[in-house]
Amino acid sequence: MTRAFRYSAASPAVLRQNAKHGFAARHALCHYGSDTVYSFIPKNGCSTMRLSLAVANGCIADEQDWLWIHANNETFRASLRELARARFTFVILRCPFSRLASAFLDKIVSRKPDFWELHRAEGERFDPASLSFRGFVKLLQKPGHLRRNLHWAPQSDFLVYKDYDFWGALESFDAAKQKIEMETGMTILDARPWTAHGTSGGEVVEAQNFADMTLHRLEGLKIDGRLPPHAQLYDAQLRESVARLYADDLKLYIERLGRERLTFPDIEIP
Repeated sequence: MTRAFRYSAASPAVLRQNAKHGFAARHALCHYGSDTVYSFIPKNGCSTMRLSLAVANGCIADEQDWLWIHANNETFRASLRELARARFTFVILRCPFSRLASAFLDKIVSRKPDFWELHRAEGERFDPASLSFRGFVKLLQKPGHLRRNLHWAPQSDFLVYKDYDFWGALESFDAAKQKIEMETGMTILDARPWTAHGTSGGEVVEAQNFADMTLHRLEGLKIDGRLPPHAQLYDAQLRESVARLYADDLKLYIERLGRERLTFPDIEIP
């Protein structure tokens, strides 16, 4: 089977100098036992998948060695030959609204290095404690910020192929897990209890809108183990703004997986 690359023809330059292809290829990992290539997208269950690959490829024994994966993001990177000859290929997509909310609650509210990188890029012109989700989205609308960080860069940037044998949805991960295990023989190990990167484990707070709540207040909720549902970070204006920012991702998600799993299934795409 011929594997068609998504970005290889986007530039007439030597392939190794094609930045878009190179970026996607760096995020394409091998499971050697089944000749499988997996395109990993941050915030889309990638810690679980990279942990599972590390065990399946014999580099670590089990989940207790989970820290290994963070120093080895490119250890299983596929060569051009492996990309072209893969027996099975798959990727996990996520609703763009949910993914951005998760990145915000994880990386921005907790003021991880990703946050401070953005703060420096803005010339430290905003008050860290008073930033809100609305303010974060406005920052992403500025030139250079949307792709500044892997955790909120568009998902389509990570796709090395035009098509995959399996397009999974993070929102239906149990079904995706069964398909991947059946095709590859891997055992999918849940990394969330170890990494604490997810935003789905806290107590859901009472219904209200959190679009303008400051990081200071959101951080207090998070410390107490309480998190706003992703949908409640959005109002109508933010839904439209994020739909414009991630229009390509929304179109891709709907084309491959349908609308029903989206946070806002009726959203109009610009």
